[in-house]
Amino acid sequence: MVTRTEGRIAVTNGEAQVWTASVATLFPEMFPGPLGHSLAGKALAEGRWRLTTVNIRDFARDRHRTVDDAPFGGGASLVMKPDVVDAAVAEAGSRCPGAPVIYLSPRGRLLDQARVKQLAAGPGVVILCGRYEGVDERVIAARGMEELSLGDFVLSGGEPAALVLIDACVRLLSGVMGNTESLAEESFEEGLLEYPLYTRPQEWAGRAVPEVLVSGHHEKVRAWRREQMEQITRARRPDLWDRYAARKAEKA
Repeated sequence: MVTRTEGRIAVTNGEAQVWTASVATLFPEMFPGPLGHSLAGKALAEGRWRLTTVNIRDFARDRHRTVDDAPFGGGASLVMKPDVVDAAVAEAGSRCPGAPVIYLSPRGRLLDQARVKQLAAGPGVVILCGRYEGVDERVIAARGMEELSLGDFVLSGGEPAALVLIDACVRLLSGVMGNTESLAEESFEEGLLEYPLYTRPQEWAGRAVPEVLVSGHHEKVRAWRREQMEQITRARRPDLWDRYAARKAEKA
């Protein structure tokens, strides 16, 4: 099987494969949700990307459609059963061949723009949305799932995180964003946070737009924006600043 990418559409054996998000969830009605609106919704309607959901409960094996059970070793909450989850993920994966299987979890590696760009350049993503206390570790290992986290906080389930991940990827797909130049100027693209933004009116509530931005001097504007990006990143995200400074020193 030969696979390559053209723009953001994978091509396998000469046939275009639209970027696909295949989501295994207990609440398929939460999708597309906000992804059905604005740029992502328009792109979905135009067929620039595809969304499919798999109801995990459909793979339960008893008449009560049980998807969870008490944890071995004790605990206050319940754990999603490996056999049920495995069957649901297998179905979700069959709808997006070759895509990584991602389990959104607070203990996962922090999602960043670099990983988002990698995912957007591939065939799509298969996402497992956990609930309750979490998912049986054995199915995570058996499926070779990549665990990703949005940050150091806990949600009631993986669905909101899945919406965020999909949106971050979809906006990078070819033809989704109206002005592609804006993508290169966003936060994290150079390892820095974005510079401050201003629009009309030029003065508002006693606050004026920085003079350099209305000077018409493009080089001075670029220099000011770079300075602001560095100052803001250094003050607000020292972790990003340290990595940026290290890369800058290596190139010097």
